[in-house]
Parts: sequence; structure tokens; C-alpha cells
Amino acid sequence: MTKKYKVFGIGNALVDMEFEVTEKFLLENNVEKGLMTLVEQERQAELLEKLSGIQHKRNCGGSAANTVIAATQLGASNYYSCKVANDETGEFYYSDMKEIGVRSNIEESRFDGETGKCMVLITPDADRTMNTYLGITSTYAKDEIIKDELINSEWLYIEGYLVTGPNSKEAAIYARDIAQENGVKVALTLSDPGIVGFFKDGFKEIIGTKKLDLIFCNEEEAMSFTGQDNLESAMESLKELTNAFAITTGPKGAVVFDGAHTTYVLTNKVDAIDTNGAGDLFAGSFLYAITNGSSYGEAARFSCACSSKLVTQFGARLKTDQILDIKKQYLS
Repeated sequence: MTKKYKVFGIGNALVDMEFEVTEKFLLENNVEKGLMTLVEQERQAELLEKLSGIQHKRNCGGSAANTVIAATQLGASNYYSCKVANDETGEFYYSDMKEIGVRSNIEESRFDGETGKCMVLITPDADRTMNTYLGITSTYAKDEIIKDELINSEWLYIEGYLVTGPNSKEAAIYARDIAQENGVKVALTLSDPGIVGFFKDGFKEIIGTKKLDLIFCNEEEAMSFTGQDNLESAMESLKELTNAFAITTGPKGAVVFDGAHTTYVLTNKVDAIDTNGAGDLFAGSFLYAITNGSSYGEAARFSCACSSKLVTQFGARLKTDQILDIKKQYLS
């Protein structure tokens, strides 16, 4: 039976604000480089004040949102479960998602409060550092999981950042159970090496006792989560938890395991200026490819091409014409 959606994503709804900064700015303001840090509203406002006057752009985001957006730009029908407030930022988020073509539960329900915001600080080495005020998305819970829409999807995609809150973690486990009971494949992204380090037990709860269908992570996250000190050993450990995985290895490319075969993929050599969103885009383009007949190796080559293009420009997602041009080159 043909499903209504390719991917049902669950995760935080955050409006991304991206700034170019120096490493000196991070040091002077005690911002830990290269990680995602949850901050209170006052702390985010303090940093925003120090960055006032610096031009920046905003987009609807959140890790899983970026992934679902990429798959939608490529032509798939997808759904995103999230939570925003009934404020100007929430309206912006809804309008942006609607324009892209992503279906969402926020079409019907928005709440009193403040929509979450993520400051993305890009340093000259292309690294991204995030300071995130979750706002209303910190109350994301099981009620945001629209069961009928999830069952009518080929894949459930779980954002790893949901592990940081008890209610959001419970929602992830609830969604996983519904998916596994109804033949929906389950993918999880580990999201961030710092989060993996602090919430390893929570990730194990989200994974559960039954193997997942697919785990996305980068090399550092794979080693942190498995407790191994090299990629090959981490890969063997991951095979105990998931039927397949896709591990990005930065400028080297990616390695994927489809349940039977391991494929190493080299990426295009580029001059990176902003790595924000590269992993999210990799996951979105990868899911699009495998749900449209590509092998894991073909999907990885396509996804590496998408991500290598993204890191040459600022922002967490490609324009639709850009990603479609890459699709023409790599997918028949």
C-alpha cells in the first residue's frame, strides 16, 4: 500500500538566526565552541544584544525540520510534528514551512508562549556553535504526535535533541512504539556530540530493545555514543543497535551500512565557510534517495554532493533549484 508520506519527522521547532563571529567573540562571551548549548531566554537576549547591528537572516529550522525540508524540496510528501507559540515568530515558522510544502500539526494548533530560537554562530573555520532557547518547544510531548499521519508514513525520523527533556523523550519513545507496531521504519539522528555525551542513557531508551532501522550520526558522535576510540570499532558496536547506519566523516565523506554491505563514499573537495545544517541535509537527501529506489551507496554519494554544496554558502539549507540541480546529476 502506498503511504501518504515518505517521512514523518519529530523534533524541535526553532527559528534559526545565523551570525558570522570571531573565535574571540566566543571566548569573551564564554560560549563553548562547536556545540549546541541550551540557554535561558535572558542569556540569549544578552548575546543578541552584543550582536545587534550585525546583519543576519532567519529561517524556520531545528535539526529534524531541516531534514524534512530537504526531502520535501526534492519532491517528497512529508510531515513534521513540532510545537510553536501563537506569536510572530511562530507565525513566521508556520508560513515558511507552508511555503516549502511541509505538512505539520501546527496548521491547527499553536500555543501561548514564545517560539524557540537558535543562535547559530559561524566562525572563520566554518564551524557552527549554537545557543538555543527552546521556548514553547521545551513542552513538546506525546500530544503533538498525530498517530494517523505517522502510521501513514514510510519512515519515522527522530531528532536526537528530543532526548534533553523528559516529555520530549517520552514523545520520541511513544512515536517509536507506534511506528514499530505499524510497520513504519524508524530512523534516529544522534544530533550533537555534546548531547550524546550527556544523554547516552536517554538515547538508549529512545532506541529501545528492538533494533532501529537506521541511525544517522557523524564520526565523533558514533565514537562518543559507543564508547569506542576509532570509527571501525564504533561501526561494529552500532550494528548491535540498528539494522543500518549512515555516518558522515566531515570533508572525507561518509560511510554507510545497509545491513549487508559497507560503502565508503568520498565527498567533493570544497572550501567550506559554514557547516551548519550539513548533517541535517545529508539525512534529508539520503532518506529521499532510499525511499525512491536508490541503494545506500548511491544515496550517500548524492547526500555528500548536497552537503558539500551547502557548506560553501551561509545558511542551513539549499535553495530548491540548487538541490534539484544536484538531484539531476546524481539520481536517475
